[in-house]
Amino acid sequence: MMQEMPFLGLMLVFGRLTQAKEGLCPDERRKLLLTERSYQILRTLSEKTTTEVRIKERARIILLGFEKLENSEIARILRLERHSVGRWRRRWQQSQDGLLAIEMNEHHAAFQRAIEDVLRDAPRSGAPAKFSAQQVAQVVSTACESPRDSQRPVETWTGRELADEVIKRDLVASISPSRVNDFLRLVDLRPSHRKGWCFTTEKDRELFQSQVEQICSIYLSAGDAFRLHNTRTISVDEMTSLAANERRASIRLPLPGQQGKIECQYTRHGTLSLTGSWDVVAGQMIHTTVDETRNGDDFALHIRQTIATDPLANWIIVADNLNTHYGEPIVRTVAELLGIGQSELGDKKRRRGILGCIQSRRQFLTDPSHRIRFAYTPRHSSWLNQIEVVFGVINRRVIRGGSFTSKKDLRDKLLTFVDYYNRTYAKPLNWTYTGRPINTPTTQRPRTWRETGKATRIQQVMDLVA
Repeated sequence: MMQEMPFLGLMLVFGRLTQAKEGLCPDERRKLLLTERSYQILRTLSEKTTTEVRIKERARIILLGFEKLENSEIARILRLERHSVGRWRRRWQQSQDGLLAIEMNEHHAAFQRAIEDVLRDAPRSGAPAKFSAQQVAQVVSTACESPRDSQRPVETWTGRELADEVIKRDLVASISPSRVNDFLRLVDLRPSHRKGWCFTTEKDRELFQSQVEQICSIYLSAGDAFRLHNTRTISVDEMTSLAANERRASIRLPLPGQQGKIECQYTRHGTLSLTGSWDVVAGQMIHTTVDETRNGDDFALHIRQTIATDPLANWIIVADNLNTHYGEPIVRTVAELLGIGQSELGDKKRRRGILGCIQSRRQFLTDPSHRIRFAYTPRHSSWLNQIEVVFGVINRRVIRGGSFTSKKDLRDKLLTFVDYYNRTYAKPLNWTYTGRPINTPTTQRPRTWRETGKATRIQQVMDLVA
């Protein structure tokens, strides 16, 4: 019997099992849960001629169990043992929550594969194990070491090198590279896969933490600051050494079954630098400067032109610690915009006044009482600067694989793309980081019965490695 239930738009279908005369175990008295999609997939598996006979039989067991038939009746119809019917009904019941989570969060093909996996045989013991759990753990432990610790002039392990190393250490008598790779796949360990990360050079951990929290607070409060106080929050930085390289042959676009081709030889026409101002609230690049240089005067001119887009607003400018971002030109520009006389700035050469040293210049630029103020990211932490995300988009969509006949051509294409980006898919970044570690526990979806068995085996190996 089908009934409509408002649960994430799914049509949930329940078949309640009746208690068999011979007595069902508690698991078998539980209701079988089928959604509309799982019901259709099981029907397809039970009727498709190319489906394995065992998968087809088990799909029919679940469908007949959904029709409230008892184990003995299903066994008689399918000519199977009653205990076999009960086993597969229990396995489906153990997997129901996991399958429902997969259906709600993944695509249809993944959901179908998960159902087929639930209906497959349990892993068989096979021949006596050639390698003990301790040996498997030792192989995994070796893969977690640096190859250079074993006097090998490489940075990452291969299966062949690991096999050679564990034999050399007398951990196993013999082992093939493919078997080593099987062990690594078991614990989801990929020695050759690495992800870049950035480690700050700031020695004062408390100072670093306070600076990170300050930048994150600025981002998270930018919307309220704009609505309540007309304060524009922008992220500023430069893309340097953008090469205007012209490919010596035209780029060949991909065809069905083929890859596109890019000529590796090119002619150099020079380099340019792009300076951008990203509005954190609007999610737009509000001003872009493309020039051959990027010195202190260039940066000061860029900030002046950015503020000219809304001269009556308050401004918070997030920037990194490049020396041009707190040099004399930007100090004089900000002072002029704030109506502070140049005579009040002091003298850099004589080291007095605001211009006297780095600390005094930074203190002036970050003064919270000013209408225009800067906020600097911690040293070596440009990942906190939102505009770096936009620069990544520009690099992927324009620079990488591009061909430019001149510096003017590169400049035109950069400015055209920024305008196109603003008009099409630019939007505010969903910044959620607060500067503190996220302590919210990650929720893991329920496992199917086969995944539970695999997780148990993995945990056994990981316990030995630890």
